[in-house]
Amino acid sequence: MASVSDFATWEPVLRLMLTDDAYRSADRSARVAGRISRYGWSLGHQGSLSSTRSAVEDIQRSLARGGVQEIAFSAEVRADGTTTLGLVWPSPVVEPAVGYPDLGVLLLADGSLPEPWLRRPEPVPGAMPAPSADPGLLERTLRERLPDAIGATEEEISAAGVRLGVPLSDELKVLYRVTRVDGGDDFEAADRAGDAVGCELFGLEHLGAVDAAGRHRGWNPGAKRAVRTGPGTAVQGLAGSPGWIRFGTNGGDEFAVDLTPGPAGHLGQIILIDHEQSLGAELVADSLTDFVLGRMRADGRGPGGSRLPAEVGVGVGVGVGVGVGVGTGDLETVEAAAHPALEVLSVGPGNGEPYSLAPVAGLPRLRTLTAAPGTLADPLEVAGLTGLEFLELGAREWRVLLDAGAVPRTLKAAAITVHNQRHLPVVPLANEILALWNRPRIVQTLLHGDLGPGV
Repeated sequence: MASVSDFATWEPVLRLMLTDDAYRSADRSARVAGRISRYGWSLGHQGSLSSTRSAVEDIQRSLARGGVQEIAFSAEVRADGTTTLGLVWPSPVVEPAVGYPDLGVLLLADGSLPEPWLRRPEPVPGAMPAPSADPGLLERTLRERLPDAIGATEEEISAAGVRLGVPLSDELKVLYRVTRVDGGDDFEAADRAGDAVGCELFGLEHLGAVDAAGRHRGWNPGAKRAVRTGPGTAVQGLAGSPGWIRFGTNGGDEFAVDLTPGPAGHLGQIILIDHEQSLGAELVADSLTDFVLGRMRADGRGPGGSRLPAEVGVGVGVGVGVGVGVGTGDLETVEAAAHPALEVLSVGPGNGEPYSLAPVAGLPRLRTLTAAPGTLADPLEVAGLTGLEFLELGAREWRVLLDAGAVPRTLKAAAITVHNQRHLPVVPLANEILALWNRPRIVQTLLHGDLGPGV
């Protein structure tokens, strides 16, 4: 890795990034940051693909020779061209994330997940199959379409339910009573079964519940997501459920029988697990009978969910919907955001006046706070948020908490944001935070060089 630690290897990348108008200034230092991996890069540079590839190729070759997947960097280039370059080496306690070019999210506990990915389905007493669920009609339809198919035995179907820990729905039992879909290399038979059902069908032995942890894509943006299941919700706002039984795919997304529906849903309804989404599911049919007969839900989601403000931004711009049954909003004051259902609070610059967190102190569900640098009137008010699991603050705010010994020990992950590309001091600060949890430290190499004046 000697060549990666050679300032000359990085000169093409630094000069390339300094050609952007955003980094040019005759009277102040320029600060740039990014990531380079063995197979790509994230530089925030708007130049041509060919010029960028030429600039990073020596670094990528060195990473490949050293067996390193990725390296992050930040640099301060002063007006006279003297430069300090910081290289941040990969670490098991750092999760690379968009928005943190030279560092990432600090993982304070191994294997930890944001609360929505740990949430279990809520019981819905009295949940019943939809009126359209008709096992008899379903079986007749499938046998007409698959007259030569060989189904599973009752013992095999029962064993599948035991393996999954939930009894299969009557309709799902009918499906596998007609066809096993385990013909080995008989792809034509599998295709015929898929055509008959309406999707590529999984074999009985491949039925499985949707695993919430498997859908988790990282703390950023995971910690900033919120889902809620209100009284008008057909599909519970979950990442996964032991009652979401995957039975087929459209080639990318997966179809599941929902045995843990929302209050407005039906037992055994069919939902779609979108591979591009990490929370929630889409209602596609009220029953497997409807699904096979092509009677799909036109609205895609069924009755609407709760609009409680589970995720709120104060002074951050227009709120963005993030999932099934999610209440989002953009408000002018923290007081307006205070509500027992609040889970995620984002604080932006607003009208320029800093905000007090006192109105949201002690809220029972508040687990995520992100506050842009300089937006908090008193960073020590963070101590009043007793259930935080993710905290994102500016470097100065973190300094206040560290000096006062007030960093919340409930945290599972944390992030540091910076102003104006001021990245170099972040690693020592991050290591102070990690030390509170006895986590491994981040390794940074500082290089010094001279790009000459006028770069």
